[in-house]
Amino acid sequence: MSQFFVIHPDNPQSRLIKQAVDIIQEGGIIVYPTDSAYAIGCQLANKDAFLRICQLRQLDETHHFTLVCRNLSELATYALVDNPTFRTLKAYTPGPYTFILNASKEVPKRLLNPKRKTIGIRVPDCKVVQALLKELDEPLMSVSLVLPQQEYPIIDPKEIYERLGNRVDLVIDGGPCSVTPTTVVDLVEGAPKVLRIGKGDPMPFQ
Repeated sequence: MSQFFVIHPDNPQSRLIKQAVDIIQEGGIIVYPTDSAYAIGCQLANKDAFLRICQLRQLDETHHFTLVCRNLSELATYALVDNPTFRTLKAYTPGPYTFILNASKEVPKRLLNPKRKTIGIRVPDCKVVQALLKELDEPLMSVSLVLPQQEYPIIDPKEIYERLGNRVDLVIDGGPCSVTPTTVVDLVEGAPKVLRIGKGDPMPFQ
């Protein structure tokens, strides 16, 4: 069975944050709260943990995987960002958006869209996530926690634990999250293209 941590959404307990990061660095996969829906993540370089997430979510290589970053500086290490794109990102991060960008060479090939060589990038406005990322000192490889044959994410961390306790290593209870995942915006080819309407307001990109 996995572990279950109750972490305060406004004042994350440093002891629990460190323990959570230890689990990630030991190859674990975690379920954690964000400013949209609950997500599932693992260490960027850990192939085995990545494959476990793919199996749990039943994802193939065409899925757009996401790197959850602390800030724009970290984001720019893993994505190719020109000046107009940087201004757009600065205006809408942190927030409930995932941006599709051309990936840099720092991104493992298994995470890239096989045809376009792109990656999803996200900077959440969530204190629990920011605390995790600061302690981890690198992005999380992440996907939304939408289980196979389900249309929406699970919002109750206790239900997540009951259903996934034998398939993940940690569930973080940061309080209820939205049932709505991020808004996904493709910034690769000049004019923004909204690929999924979610919690972030899509109007600025339409």
